[in-house]
Formats: sequence, C-alpha cells, structure tokens
Amino acid sequence: MERRAFLRASALSVGTMGAASGAAATATASSPLRVRVLVFDGVEEQDFIAPVEVLGLAGRMSGGALTTTLATTGRPGAVTCRYDTRVQVAEGWSSDRADVLVVPGGGYTDKTGPGVNRLAADRGFLRRLAGVDALRVGICTGTMVLSAAGVTRGRNATTHSGAKADLAAQGATVVNARVVDDGDLVTGGGITSGLDVALWLVERFLGAQLAQRVETVLEYERRGTVWRA
Repeated sequence: MERRAFLRASALSVGTMGAASGAAATATASSPLRVRVLVFDGVEEQDFIAPVEVLGLAGRMSGGALTTTLATTGRPGAVTCRYDTRVQVAEGWSSDRADVLVVPGGGYTDKTGPGVNRLAADRGFLRRLAGVDALRVGICTGTMVLSAAGVTRGRNATTHSGAKADLAAQGATVVNARVVDDGDLVTGGGITSGLDVALWLVERFLGAQLAQRVETVLEYERRGTVWRA
C-alpha cells in the first residue's frame, strides 16, 4: 500500500464518517501502521512512555496491525531522559520507515540544557523533520520542535499551556483542545495528553472498538476534546 494514500484514507474516513460511526480500520496485520517515537536527551518520560504503552498494547491486541519503535534523532545509543531515566535505543533516525512520527517534548523551560530547545536549534535535524513523508505527531512541547521546523505555521495545533503563546507567535492557530487533528498533523496538550493522542491514533487507524478495548485494559478514561479539521 502506498503510504501517503494510507494516511489520507484514514483522515478522510474520520472526517466524512466521524469517529463514533465505526469507520473501517485502515491498518491491518498485512499492512501495519508503522509508528516511530523519537527520544532524545532531556525528553520527558511520560511524553514518550504513554504513547509507547498505548500503541504497543493496541498492536498486540490487533494481531500486529500496528508496530511501535523507539528511535533517536541521530545514531542509535543511550538517551538520558528528563528525570535521569536512561534508555538504550536500538534504532536511529530513519524517517522512511515510519507512517507516523511522534515527537515528544521535555525541558522547554530549560533554555540551555538538554531537551526540545536543543532540537529546535539543530538546523540539520529540523530540515530532516520538515521533509518527513509521514503523519507528524507532537506531544506536549514536542509541538514546539515541529513549529521550529515550520510544520505548524498556518496550521491548527496545540501544545502545553506554558508554550501556547509561543506557538501562536510562531504562526500556528492554537486550538484549546486536548488533541488537535489537522489531517497530516496531530498535536496534544500537556504532558499526560500523550495517552489521549495515542488513543485517538488507535481510533483513527484501527477503529473505535479497539480504542475502547485498550482503554479498558489500561483502566484509563480519555480526557478532553479531540478537535478535528
């Protein structure tokens, strides 16, 4: 399946039928949705762990219709997270292996330390990010990295409440919703919104029934609104 058409089909099915209609899933075990979650020094643990947990469970419960891989922004290796958790990451940057690229946040208020500000200052990385042929997903202040790459300019998006003014100043139309789905760009609010963004991705690509089953296993009830273009 041509991957761009794959993503477009999911957006159209949700946009025309609505998430509650039970639209047919666009990912299957024979053509799985490939999700790569970026991690980097200073990444907020909850920002990436929540999507990994939700999407990993959805992949298992769907019989392999979704795969999730951690990847660094450069070469494979160890990453030290915001609260000193160390994660050994086997995969490096390879955007051609992703249908969905998740960019978590972390360290936004620390302008000189590790975290999203260093990514936003890395012009080489930003060029690669801007050129990704995948659905880009920003979690919390990960949206600000997408903004630095020019991805959110003129688009509907959200981020952590502490960064919304900056996001608007950089040209995005800020929507005060927990999850904002603007077609080939999905963004989430503050730190725990990664749970809700990931559950929305499950619903969008694999259907509402599976998303509800994942919620039940996690004993988590989704919060807030999913705003859709």
